[in-house]
Amino acid sequence: MKTLGYVRQQVDSERYGLSMRMFELGAKALQYPDLVEIAKPHMQRLSDATGETVHLGTLIDSEIIYVHKVDSRHMLGMYSRVGRRAPLHCTAIGKVLLAWESPLRRAHILKGCDFKAYREKTITSPEAFATELERTLSQGFGQDREEFDDHIRCAAIPIFDRLNQVVAGMSVSFPSFRYDIAREPELVAILRDASRDISRQLGCTQFPLGPAEPQAVRR
Repeated sequence: MKTLGYVRQQVDSERYGLSMRMFELGAKALQYPDLVEIAKPHMQRLSDATGETVHLGTLIDSEIIYVHKVDSRHMLGMYSRVGRRAPLHCTAIGKVLLAWESPLRRAHILKGCDFKAYREKTITSPEAFATELERTLSQGFGQDREEFDDHIRCAAIPIFDRLNQVVAGMSVSFPSFRYDIAREPELVAILRDASRDISRQLGCTQFPLGPAEPQAVRR
């Protein structure tokens, strides 16, 4: 737990206490207590269908935090862990969390974004990121095209609550050589169907991402 950052050890007494990371996770759990449990079976089905890593992330400050994860069945996959923070501007989940936000709240959140260049393809300006968010909103899903981790591509979909506001993002992460562009519509369709049901269970009554398109992606 200490290595993962969930507890800290006092130097003088060697006693352990909870770290801020645990409080961060607890705050998210209190805000949406059913989110992870509702999402778990959908995430497992997505991982079973694609063979890849599936993440669930929410907004904290001006970053995302992973609140649940299902690992890839392959040896080579994306490194991550529950409780890890990641930037908004170069992750697929970050993009869907912001694309469906109100302009005022989006502007407030982005005040804390430094647009650091993590990789050669990272978006590094507010103007380019605004264009990317419009693209995300228009196509109905977010993409990370090797912007945060080398040779990793992700597709993400937003999840909505009873007020039809975005509260989380769910993504599937692939090594670039296993990401099949021709089958991307199938991937997005099963992500969307999973989000529709999770959102419905969270009270969303007007799912904004279109009609159901049941699909299956097999890898």
